[in-house]
Amino acid sequence: MVTAVPSPWNSANVVTMVRILLVPFFAWALLVDGGESVTWRLVATGLFAVAAMSDRLDGYLARRYDLVTDLGKLLDPIADKLLVGTALVLLAWPLGELPWWVPVVILARELGITLMRLAVLKYAVMPASRGGKLKTVLQSVAITLFLLPLSELPDWLGVVAWVVLAAAVVVTVVTGLEYAYQGWRLRQRALRAERVTAGESHAP
Repeated sequence: MVTAVPSPWNSANVVTMVRILLVPFFAWALLVDGGESVTWRLVATGLFAVAAMSDRLDGYLARRYDLVTDLGKLLDPIADKLLVGTALVLLAWPLGELPWWVPVVILARELGITLMRLAVLKYAVMPASRGGKLKTVLQSVAITLFLLPLSELPDWLGVVAWVVLAAAVVVTVVTGLEYAYQGWRLRQRALRAERVTAGESHAP
């Protein structure tokens, strides 16, 4: 029995594409009046929250209805990194509400792990860990809090935002090191297996 291949233009991928399309609208809303507009900050926060939550939706649709495609595997991480990267960069540089090193550390980790995943792909697929999922949640919550017009809100909310951001940065770095070690081990294991296979093929 031949299994039907899902169309690239399925509901899961459409949700992912909508997430990508939301990014420029989110960026525009955040920068209205130099980020000083309470109304537009709330709009930007809402757009970010909707886009972030849609990541769970497209993943659920893909798994639940067997809609996993190569296009989806390509677009999903692009959408995630584009959304988070845009938010962090805008909060750090034009608005100056985050230290410059925060987006540098987080985006360097994301880029490095993505490149490493591609490098070891021929050996094995590196699954997402619980730490990686926690990292995603902490980053999303921290960014959402910083997108709020904190100057108009109780001081304790700003404290919570900084605490969550600190936790997000720590988990981001720790899980990055864990993934790097896991990738190194996968590569070493694969190379040993190749040497054993090569030795057996040359055995008399």
